[in-house]
Amino acid sequence: MGFSVAAAAAQAGHIVDLVHGPVGLPVPAGVRAHAVVTSEEMLERVRPIFDECDILFMVAAVCDFRPADYCVEKVKKEDVPATARFERTVDILKTLSARKRAGQVLVGFAAETRDIEAYARRKLVEKDLHYIVANRVGRVGDSGENAFEAETNRIVLIGRDGVCLEQGPALKSELARWLVAQVV
Repeated sequence: MGFSVAAAAAQAGHIVDLVHGPVGLPVPAGVRAHAVVTSEEMLERVRPIFDECDILFMVAAVCDFRPADYCVEKVKKEDVPATARFERTVDILKTLSARKRAGQVLVGFAAETRDIEAYARRKLVEKDLHYIVANRVGRVGDSGENAFEAETNRIVLIGRDGVCLEQGPALKSELARWLVAQVV
């Protein structure tokens, strides 16, 4: 969905920087792409771009945890403990929201498997966003298709001003054009 939003914004004439994790998608025409791997790398790459941007769409489903221990060499299976320890990663959107300037618009995404609107509304408030886009993820429909990999989606745009608009199911490219138009 992030690549679709970037393409829609570029097609609408906006200057677009796309900071993305490991994907196999082509970079949309007219978009400056910045590839990262970790959530920390993403935050460090987004920070200077954020300072100059008017609207931030934070679409990435960044992992909330990472392994607490990292090994540079292969560990033999007999030396691996039966349990793994994890630590929280940085909350990129909340970190950026805390330093937004007047006039900047922040749009977050809530990828949920249940209680979609309730969780999205909570995230909207907790992260002090202008809008949140809620959508269901996981296995959907009779086909069992994974929503992250599907070409279509259904979204709900919720604003802190009370707006609540549903759109879809539709192609992600159509939803992205609609979303950019609504936010701008």
